Amino acid sequence: MANPPCIAIIGAGIFVRTQYIPRLAEISNLFKLKAIWSRTEESARGAMEIARGKSFPEVECKWGDKGLDEIIQDGSILAVAVVLAGQIQVDISLKLLKAGKHVLQEKPAAASINEIETVLSTYKSIYTNSPSQPIWAVAENYRFEPAFVEGKKLLPEIGDMMSVQVIVEGSMNSANPYFSSSWRRNFIGGFILDMGVHFIAGLRMLVGCDVISVSANISHVDKTLPPPDNISSIFQLENGCSGVFVMIVSSRSPKIYWRIVGLKGTLEIGRGMQDGQHGYTVSFYGADGHSKNWFYPFSGVTEELTTFLRDVSHANLKGSNHEIEPRLSFIEGARDVAVLDAMLESGMKNGAQIQVKKL
Repeated sequence: MANPPCIAIIGAGIFVRTQYIPRLAEISNLFKLKAIWSRTEESARGAMEIARGKSFPEVECKWGDKGLDEIIQDGSILAVAVVLAGQIQVDISLKLLKAGKHVLQEKPAAASINEIETVLSTYKSIYTNSPSQPIWAVAENYRFEPAFVEGKKLLPEIGDMMSVQVIVEGSMNSANPYFSSSWRRNFIGGFILDMGVHFIAGLRMLVGCDVISVSANISHVDKTLPPPDNISSIFQLENGCSGVFVMIVSSRSPKIYWRIVGLKGTLEIGRGMQDGQHGYTVSFYGADGHSKNWFYPFSGVTEELTTFLRDVSHANLKGSNHEIEPRLSFIEGARDVAVLDAMLESGMKNGAQIQVKKL
């Protein structure tokens, strides 16, 4: 790419080190990584060393308030990936947006529907008073997984939708590197909200319409996890179909799948492994009783990063008229949070039916 944009990464935690840096190295022709920032010098230097060994020999490290200000004031840095604790990343994103930087912020979009409504108003004021609208994207990689992209194309073949099931039996135990993450343990909704937005994103993408109301029960059984660690919900879709969403944060027998039953067939997407690769199997069961299966390895993080960087390049060429990829938009990530927020509210109210906030 001619004149690739300079970018920075805000955050130097597990996901930056194990996903962002390796995945960005796969598409290093699309940008220049100028800086990695963290609150502490030690963390920033650690991530910088990993990046320098992964196609980014010139990347610098910055830390603390001074380092963040340097990135904000650096006119050569056009875009920033914000990969921080859920409690603080929205405020940092808004600071960068106000400085005219394009932002790709990690999920969840925000901690609650109340925060979302506040920050959307702030974001609107930023681009209303700016000659060009800075992109605010949310990194919800499930919308970019090939299994969901290809699976969605099969949906018309199942005919009228009759039932939807989303079953999540997770594996968030002490063997998982995120298990001890302090911010997730102090987050309202805990792992249900942080992890759950992925599964809601997959649901909303597959069915092609929004969830309008929910009724849920929540519980806290595994005391090694923050509450709640279980949720069972009935939901109603805009198209009139209903479904169930069941999520267990940590199970001894992990299993994750989305299943949509129609008059003419059934579509199912399930997580698994094939030939040593982690990914998803897409299964289509037709009216004739025969099934077809396709396996797609994980590649959603790379796809979303590629899309964001191309949107940044196009925005800089075209100015404020450029429309970003809808799957990346902050509002899409916010709608995922709105569904879970309603489920958690219903759980707190003993299963009362709650309308999902429209955004």
